[in-house]
Formats: sequence, structure tokens, C-alpha cells
Amino acid sequence: MVFFDLEPKSTGPSKTEYDVIIVGAGPAGLGAAIYSGRAGLSTLVIEKNIEGGQILLTDVMENYPGYGLINSNELAQRFKEHADMFGTEFDYGEVVKVELAGEQKLVYLDNGKAYKSKVIIIATGASPRRLGVPGEDRFISKGVSYCAVCDGAFFTNKNVAVVGGGDSAVDEALYLSRIAAKVTIIHRRDKLRAVKSLQEKAFNNPKIDFIWDTIVKEIKGTDKVESLILQNLKTGEIKELPFDGVFIFIGLNPNSGIFKDIVDVDENGFIKTNEDMETNVDGIFAAGDVRVKSVRQVITAVADGAIAATIAARKYFE
Repeated sequence: MVFFDLEPKSTGPSKTEYDVIIVGAGPAGLGAAIYSGRAGLSTLVIEKNIEGGQILLTDVMENYPGYGLINSNELAQRFKEHADMFGTEFDYGEVVKVELAGEQKLVYLDNGKAYKSKVIIIATGASPRRLGVPGEDRFISKGVSYCAVCDGAFFTNKNVAVVGGGDSAVDEALYLSRIAAKVTIIHRRDKLRAVKSLQEKAFNNPKIDFIWDTIVKEIKGTDKVESLILQNLKTGEIKELPFDGVFIFIGLNPNSGIFKDIVDVDENGFIKTNEDMETNVDGIFAAGDVRVKSVRQVITAVADGAIAATIAARKYFE
């Protein structure tokens, strides 16, 4: 297994004005950077953490075309290197304000820097949704986790729960089954929503059990997670079961932040776009998990970024 150095680089951008500013360096942002650079546009990517986005929360990718199985860190690094090929520049900080001045957009960062561009592509992704139950906040990093790859090693030979029934939940349960003694998937429905290939792997894994039609009511413990209070939605029965940790994968909240005050969003905060990734504001695009869409996968995020950059180049720079 190959791991790459994905730490933010200390060197900063060489100027303050660009054709395109991309906010976010996940698959959508880096996909946009590649296509923007290929179009000959000066491009700046702003990232508050490290390149890769949510793909860094998984161990391996098995559904990105052309690779079969590839370590997620390696895939992220290849995205970054590809963007570098076309002269993409990077700065590391959080966007705290955006001003619209005619055709120009002014972008201010928490590191004190400010940049100007004609086009902004919002590719800030989404963050794991929380359960919102007693004990969840208290035990974050003390048995409550939203990232199996990040925290799984702390639960070697332990008994853990995974809450959720979609692709992410089942994929992470499979990963945890290599580390933990036992993994129990707790799902509010009576069947999984994950793709069939993942379901088959989970059902055939002797270390994975299932609790159906059930929600978590409370996470309990003294200094760390010790048990979960569960309620069956069909019978109403409430019971307490011992667990050393709980991994939560129940959906995403968009990282639309300050952009919600600038562009149109839906009731959940996801940014509305047309099929060309254009928002309701000229020169502002959105790509990837942050926008309203029905499928959120790495390949669709990259495609969104490619579309946004291509349309931007044609519409604003030809």
C-alpha cells in the first residue's frame, strides 16, 4: 500500500488575479482545475485542508474507471499532480467572504489574502451528517467517529457499530471488519440501500451482523463509548447493547457556507445549478457534492468539475 505526502505546501500563489478561482480541492475541484488549465486559463485552487476531499476518508477506491483497486491517497495525489501539469496554483485557507464587483469576483481568505477572478467554481463538497442524539458530541474522538479509515486502528479486536445502510456505511463496515472483532450495522430500514456488490460482500462477511428497523437513541459511556440505546421502529422496543465504538454514515450536509447568501440553494443548503453547473449568478459555478444532484460519487464529482471549467472557458474567455 502506497501513501503519499498530502500535507499543504508552504509555497503560495505568485499573483492575486486569476481567470478562474476554484474553492475546494476534492475530485470536483481538481477535475475543474485540470480542464481549466488545459483551456489555458490561469487557475487558483483554494483548499482549507488537504487535497483529496472525501476520498481520503476511505481506504481504497474500486469504482474509479481505469484503476480497478487504487489506494485513495494515491488517487488524490494523482489528481493533484495532473492539475499541477497545467499550471494550477494553490493556496490554503478558508474563504470567509466573496464580493461581486461587476464581472469581477473578490475572494477573501482567513489567512489574510484576497484574490480576484472572473469565474468562481464552488467545489467545497459536503460533510458527514450527525445523528443529533445525546452523547454524540461528548464522545467524538472517544468512540464516536465519522471516518473508519481515520479511526479504525483504535478499535483493533473491539466491538463496533456502524450506523447507516448506504454505500458509505457498508463500505466502511467492510473496512472495519478487517480490524475489529465484530461489526454491527444498525439501519433504520429493513434492507440496505447500498449497491448490490457491497451488500453481497457484507452479507457474506462472518464478522458483520445486522440490526434492522432500528435507530440510535443515545450514546452512553463514562470516559468513552460503552453502549448504545437502540429503539426498534416497528415494535417500539428499547434496548441497550454494549459497543466500544460507533461509526456514523447517515448522509451529508453541504459545505455551502457563505455561498448560501450569494447563490440559490435548496431547502437542505445544496447549491442549485443547471446541467452546465451554472448557478443563478453569472460567472459562479458549483460542482460535486455541494450541489443538488442525485448521484454523489468520485466519478460524478470529477465530471461536474470538467463540465464547469469547460463551460466557463467557452462562455467567459473565448
